Amino acid sequence: MTSESNTAGICPSMTYRCVNCRSHYQNARQKIREVVISSHFQRDAPDFNPEIITDCQHQNSSILHKYEEAIEGNAIYRALSKGRHIVYALDKKNRLILLRAFRSFKEYEKFLNNKKQILEIIQTA
Repeated sequence: MTSESNTAGICPSMTYRCVNCRSHYQNARQKIREVVISSHFQRDAPDFNPEIITDCQHQNSSILHKYEEAIEGNAIYRALSKGRHIVYALDKKNRLILLRAFRSFKEYEKFLNNKKQILEIIQTA
């Protein structure tokens, strides 16, 4: 697959354009070396399968790979899966770190504004 098709939003496992795979994540996805599940995330969503994000199985999620912001070089994303807001990061070491999962949008927003806590979770992962 060419890099041109990745930036166009074509998923490797699908033959049509995926509205959920943003080109920002699609470019970074190729560099992921490992998936890390934080202890916070494990408590929030013990039944979550991280392959939904890494394998781009968007039929299981309504929104994937929404880029939120960069915090000290770590890209922060959100996915919406089964009514949960999944917050994850792609860190400087090319690790995908599942940070937290929230049922409430307000709790998700509150967490996103707490950059210090986000950095602590990334650093301890």
